[in-house]
Amino acid sequence: PSQAQSRRSAQQGLLITVAGGLAMMAGIILLGAHSGTYVFSEILENNISSDFTQPLGTWILCLVAIGAFSKSAQFPLHSWLANAMVAPTPVSAYLHSATMVKLGVYLLARLSPVLSENALWTPMLVGVGSITMLAGLVLALRETDLKRILAYTTIVSLGTLITMLGLNHPIAITATVVFLVVHALYKACLFMVAGIIDQQTGTRDSSILGGLAKSMPITAIVACLAAFSMAGLPPLFGFIGKELLYEATLSASTPLVTLLILVLANATMVVVAAIIVLRCFFGIVRQETKALNITPHDPAVSMWIGPLVLAVLSLVLGLVPDKAQDLFSLAAS
Repeated sequence: PSQAQSRRSAQQGLLITVAGGLAMMAGIILLGAHSGTYVFSEILENNISSDFTQPLGTWILCLVAIGAFSKSAQFPLHSWLANAMVAPTPVSAYLHSATMVKLGVYLLARLSPVLSENALWTPMLVGVGSITMLAGLVLALRETDLKRILAYTTIVSLGTLITMLGLNHPIAITATVVFLVVHALYKACLFMVAGIIDQQTGTRDSSILGGLAKSMPITAIVACLAAFSMAGLPPLFGFIGKELLYEATLSASTPLVTLLILVLANATMVVVAAIIVLRCFFGIVRQETKALNITPHDPAVSMWIGPLVLAVLSLVLGLVPDKAQDLFSLAAS
C-alpha cells in the first residue's frame, strides 16, 4: 500500500477508536463514581445491578457500549478494521483478529452482571450484533483480497460475540467464551497463511490464485486445518464452537431474524473457507497465476511454525473438548 493510503487508514482507525474510547471513559467514570470503586470485582460485589434500571444506568450502558462497539468494529463503526489491513500481516493476525478487537467484547462480558439489568441491554446488543453480522457477510463476499476477506469475516464473528452477550443466557455466555477462543485460533492462523501466500506469490488476490498446494504442501495443510475449523467441520474446535452458538440461540428464544442472520453468517464462513482452500490451494492453476512468473514454495520454518501450532491446537481441542470444559466453564461463570 502507498504511504498516503496507510496514513488514511491509520487516521481513520485512530479517530473511530479514540472517539469511542472517550465515550467509554465517560461511562466508566460515571460507573466508578456511582459504585464508589473502579475495580471490576468490587463493582460486582457492591450489588448495584438494581440501580441500572434507572436513567443513570442507561447513560452508563450507552457510553460504555459506544466505546466497546468502536473497539470491536460494530456497525456503523466497523469500517476502520478492513482498512487496517494495510498493516503488516503479523499485526493483522495478532491485533485485528485475536486480541485488540476483542477488548470491547471482553469489557461488556465483564460488566454484563451489572449492565445487563438495564432493559436496553438485550435489544441494543442483539440488534447491533445482528446488523454487524449481516454487514460483514455482505462485504466479505464482495472482496477478493484475502486479508480484507478475513477482516470482514472477523467483523461477522465480532457481531456474533456481541449478539451472544446480548442474549444474556448462561449457555450464550459459555458460547461466547468458547467461540472467542475458537475464532482467535483459526483467524490468526489464516491471516498468517494469507501473509505467506502474499510473500511467496506477490499477491493476495484470490481470483487469480490456484494450485498452490503442489508447491506449498505444508502451508496447504495448515490452511486446511484452520479453514475447516472456520467452516465448523468436525473434528475441529470450530465445530464445537458453532454447535454451542446454535444451542444458545435456541435456548434463549432468539428472534427468528437473528437466528436467520446467524445461519447466513455461518454459511459465509463456509464459503470463505472454500475460497481459501479450494480456490487458492486446490483450484486450477490460472493463466493469471502463470503470468506472475513465480515459483512459490513453503517458507522457512520460522514462518509456518506459528500458524501450524494454532491449527494443531484447534484440532486437539476439537478431539478432546472435555479437557477444556472446566476451563471454559470457569471463565464463563
